[in-house]
Amino acid sequence: MPQRIAYMPVNTYPEAAEDSAILAAVGFASALGCGLHVTTYAVDVPKTASPVAGLLINVEAMAAAVEERSKTECVRLQSLVTGAARPGQAVVVNTHNVVLGAALDAATTEARTHDLALLPWNGETVSAQDMAQALVFDAGVPVILVPSSATTGPVDHIAVAWDGSRVAARALCDALPLLSAGGQISVLTVVGEKSLQGAAMAQTLVTSLEQRGYRAKAVTLPLGGRPIATSLQEAALSEGAQMMAMGGFGHSRLRDFILGGATQGVFVDLRLPVLLAH
Repeated sequence: MPQRIAYMPVNTYPEAAEDSAILAAVGFASALGCGLHVTTYAVDVPKTASPVAGLLINVEAMAAAVEERSKTECVRLQSLVTGAARPGQAVVVNTHNVVLGAALDAATTEARTHDLALLPWNGETVSAQDMAQALVFDAGVPVILVPSSATTGPVDHIAVAWDGSRVAARALCDALPLLSAGGQISVLTVVGEKSLQGAAMAQTLVTSLEQRGYRAKAVTLPLGGRPIATSLQEAALSEGAQMMAMGGFGHSRLRDFILGGATQGVFVDLRLPVLLAH
């Protein structure tokens, strides 16, 4: 049987994700039953002439130092990933040298040749946020943000944020193949955010899932003045889900999730893996 392969890009400039998140992503790939292809990106800084010809700043020396730190970090991260691989887990690790600013395009292109992308997540790391934005909007594969608290056991319970939209349906379809056989689905619907009949809408999906052989449960929750992502994460954890799938609540809202704005604080404290679909 063909094996799903998850792709994990790790940019080392201006900083890499935290080791704990990288290790969690390796473990979560195993929990999903996926092999793992990891690419670390080393930066090449274009050499530019200094207007003061090195009188005040040795530009070439600074660029060389940045490149050396990036390459050294790639070597270290390769050892970290291979050392964390689970028994029997197929893990491939390599390094690509890219010109400054080109890692996002390179990762987006490479992600398209895999089944899904896993991103070690730290909401305070600029490179992680930029990578998430690039892959979610341009890679065309499911993207899962993985915090350091991610489970390493089988993913037998997932939650889906359901508003009946196209992107929510896309998230559900992306997540279902990752659910362990006999697993459970909690359908989360926020009441008060949109003029939708939350309970009825959630139950409609639950009925459809049950007809297809899944175990499913409708969960409606009031917004109560809190950010949507806060309510959804708390409900998913309360139900026992190991992963939540969401398509965002419109294009601009999804960008807010990734780039900051009203929900920045939630994703700084991401407490379970979140699959984002676009």
